Amino acid sequence: MREKAIAQLRVAPGSSARLDRRDPADKLGLSDKVKAEAEAATLFAEFDDLHNRLWAEATRSVLLVLQGMDTSGKDGTIRRVLSGLNPQGCEVTSFKAPSETERAHEYLWRVHAVCPARGKLGVFNRSHYEDVLAARVLGIVDADECRRRFRQIVEWERMLTEEGTTLVKVCLHLSKDEQRKRLEERLHDPKKQWKFKVEDLDTRKHWADYQAAYEESITATSSAQAPWYVVPADRKWVRDVAVVTLLVATFRQLDPQIPPPHTRLENVAVD
Repeated sequence: MREKAIAQLRVAPGSSARLDRRDPADKLGLSDKVKAEAEAATLFAEFDDLHNRLWAEATRSVLLVLQGMDTSGKDGTIRRVLSGLNPQGCEVTSFKAPSETERAHEYLWRVHAVCPARGKLGVFNRSHYEDVLAARVLGIVDADECRRRFRQIVEWERMLTEEGTTLVKVCLHLSKDEQRKRLEERLHDPKKQWKFKVEDLDTRKHWADYQAAYEESITATSSAQAPWYVVPADRKWVRDVAVVTLLVATFRQLDPQIPPPHTRLENVAVD
C-alpha cells in the first residue's frame, strides 16, 4: 500500500471527520487478501528494523492510540502489529472503566502515568478519548465539559510531542452490519464466547450516539502534531496493512539511528 493511500485516511486539522462518508469496507486500492498479506510481510520486516533502532537510540518514543467500537479489532490489530517485535521495546495498556483511585484524580492522570518511555513503542487499547466518548454518551459529562476536555487533550498531546513522543491516533471504522456479524460469531462460537459481553449489546443500542461522539471528538482533536487516521475495519486484512503502513511511514520520518559504541573498540579483543 502506497503512503498516498494512507494520506486519504488522515483527518486534516480544522476539517470534519465525515465518518458518514468513509467506507468501513474500503480496500484502499488493495486487490486481494493474498497480495495484501505479502505486502504486509515486507512492511513488518522493515518495521522490526525501525523499531529496534528506536529502542537502541532511546531518545524518542511512539504512542499508537487505538479507538473503535466493540469488535472493531483493537486486540487483533495489537497482536498483528506487535508480532515479531522486541517485547522489551513495547508497552501495551488497555483502559477500562476507571478505578476508585483513578476517579479521585483528573481524567488524564491515569493515562499520563503509562505513556511510553524513550525508546519504546506504546499502544493504548482505548485511551483518554473514552472520557469524551463513552463519558459523553453515558451522560457523565455534558457538551460544555466535552469541549473543555477537547482543548485540554490537544494541549496535553502537544506537550507529549514537544517532549519527544510521536502520537499515531487510529480510529478503527467499523460498520454496524459487520459488528452484528462479529457479535453473532462470538455468541455462537464456543472458542470465542469468552469475548462476548451482554453489555456490548447495550452499547450497540446507542450506535448513532457513539458515531456522533466519534465525529465530534475526532474533528475537535485532530491537530497538526497529532492527527487522526480513520482506518476501514470491516476487512481485517485491510485494517492490518493500513496500520502497519502508517506506523512504518511514521518511523521512517523519525529515522531512528543506532548510537555509536560507548567506548572506542579498535583495541578491544575478546579472549
